Amino acid sequence: MIKVKVFGSGSSGNCYLLDDGTSQLLIEAGIAYKHVEQEMDFDLSRVQGMLISHEHTDHSKYIKQFVQRTAFSIYATQGTLNALNLSGIRYEPLTELGATKIGDWIVTAFPVKHDAAEPAGFLIIDSMGERLLYVTDTYFVKYRFNDINYMLVEMNYNQQIAQKNVDKGILNYSLRNRILTSHFEMKNSLDFIKSNLSPSLKWVELIHLSDNNSNEELFKEKTQVLTGVPVLVAPKRSW
Repeated sequence: MIKVKVFGSGSSGNCYLLDDGTSQLLIEAGIAYKHVEQEMDFDLSRVQGMLISHEHTDHSKYIKQFVQRTAFSIYATQGTLNALNLSGIRYEPLTELGATKIGDWIVTAFPVKHDAAEPAGFLIIDSMGERLLYVTDTYFVKYRFNDINYMLVEMNYNQQIAQKNVDKGILNYSLRNRILTSHFEMKNSLDFIKSNLSPSLKWVELIHLSDNNSNEELFKEKTQVLTGVPVLVAPKRSW
């Protein structure tokens, strides 16, 4: 069974740990190494790699800290590595729609829609064949997947809440328009989850909620009704 530990989720910084009981995989480097190290009881010996979905700082800011203080490699699409000016033996390119073995894990990167160079979501398979779907920072995903056991999926904002914030002057139009073309709105996220439902699904965790344009209880309730499985909401964490 894959367990997830959240070190941070949202615009202030993202980082997640996958653990199948034998080995571990990190996703995103938006939280400082010292905080991750503390949360992992100063033991990163089972981590076999780190995935980066795209170059924005809330997902990539602390990559070099992890490279300097660990032995595992960083994996991202070539476009993301280029955007971050990263090269060398510790930086491994992921071919979109091609499976890459990272220790005991198999990772397939797939294209998503976001205002970044070559952003990706990940289909991640552990040593026992269980399948986790990771999708963040996108407004649309055209791919569908079978036999998914776990989902880490962005549900960033609700259209009605965002519009009310615009009307109140809390959210300006330029930021609203960027959100609309770069992040999963509640309905789009629910549609994506529905399109990837399977009898094998065990849980869903909602990630990257907007600070001001989301409703945690509403999102959780809607997803619970849709899936019929336990639904978690990733904590933002403030370090």
